[in-house]
Amino acid sequence: MSIYVGNLSYQVEEDDVRQVFAEYGTVKKVQLPTDRETGRVRGFGFVEMETDAEEVAAIEALDGAEWMGRTIKVNKAKPRENRGSSRRGGNRY
Repeated sequence: MSIYVGNLSYQVEEDDVRQVFAEYGTVKKVQLPTDRETGRVRGFGFVEMETDAEEVAAIEALDGAEWMGRTIKVNKAKPRENRGSSRRGGNRY
């Protein structure tokens, strides 16, 4: 299971997220996607913890919490959708 963390501050760093979630167990991985053009954090991320119980505890404790001046959204991450190929600007049949 992976945790989605939304409405993050654009100044957040992986270590910041790791510290907050470490209060609920062992953090295995933190991912903070960045904007391709600016390199700035996109305002959301993903956290993986050692056990499902630790992830549930973190979700219950942190969803709706105020952190770094923002109310964060924390829930179970949904599987990534396969978007397929884009037809923008390409040849049409």
